[in-house]
Amino acid sequence: MTDETTIATDTPEPQTSETKPGDAKPERKVAETAASAGARPEAIDVKTNKPRRPNAKVVVKDIEQRIGHTFKNPALLKTALTHVSALKSAHNRADSYQRLEFLGDHVLGLIVSDMLYGAFPKADEGELSKRLADLVRKEACVDVAKSLGLHENIKLGTVGAGVGARLRNSVVGDICEAVIGAIFLDGGYGAAEQFVVRNWTERMRRPVRPLRDPKTVLQEWAQGKGLPTPTYREIERTGPHHDPRFRVAVELPGLEAAEGAGSSKRSAEKAAASALLSREGVTGGKDA
Repeated sequence: MTDETTIATDTPEPQTSETKPGDAKPERKVAETAASAGARPEAIDVKTNKPRRPNAKVVVKDIEQRIGHTFKNPALLKTALTHVSALKSAHNRADSYQRLEFLGDHVLGLIVSDMLYGAFPKADEGELSKRLADLVRKEACVDVAKSLGLHENIKLGTVGAGVGARLRNSVVGDICEAVIGAIFLDGGYGAAEQFVVRNWTERMRRPVRPLRDPKTVLQEWAQGKGLPTPTYREIERTGPHHDPRFRVAVELPGLEAAEGAGSSKRSAEKAAASALLSREGVTGGKDA
């Protein structure tokens, strides 16, 4: 883990030829310099003139305050923040964040699904699915992790500074999900739900971009390319009469058809249009 902020003591220091009465003490100078640069100040060991290693319990309490959960089993938090490169043996990957990430990914999906179901009572399955995908994508997890400062506490093995920075950035989202998994195991569903609700509610209610019917977006895009209006073709209908399932293909000249499925023809057409837009790299087409 990276060093956390500690408070420099006010123990009088012996004066030397380089330290005059009224001069700032060495550790204070370092703290002032760090503060002016926007970084966290570090306490300096006077004997070695090196940053003092933080107390592990203090670090844990600091992280717990940031995430809003006090662990009964702090080992879970340690595991959630440990990258496989920091393990003594690469064969014992269970001591890294990876298993907790797997669990946290599914816990996050369940809680956000529950939040969306309650927040958007008129939304159909397609819209809820699109909103869910947007909220649990890796970028959203990275944003939450960085807002809580978790990226500063990832425990990496001995790697080069540049490699370490790239590695840290690549696993920040995974670490966030691992922490959710750790909270779930330590405090149950309620504790994990509190964490997710606290950090995802604002994101859920703040649309990144206006939701638009993907069929409309596809038609506008096709017209801009000089193509005719897209055509939709039912490929398959399955399921009982009271609960059918449709599979539809959308076609445009010169492009490979894209398919979508839904509980109605319209929702299947929208899913197909969204799939084609996504494949062509066109943004703005959400299942609304």
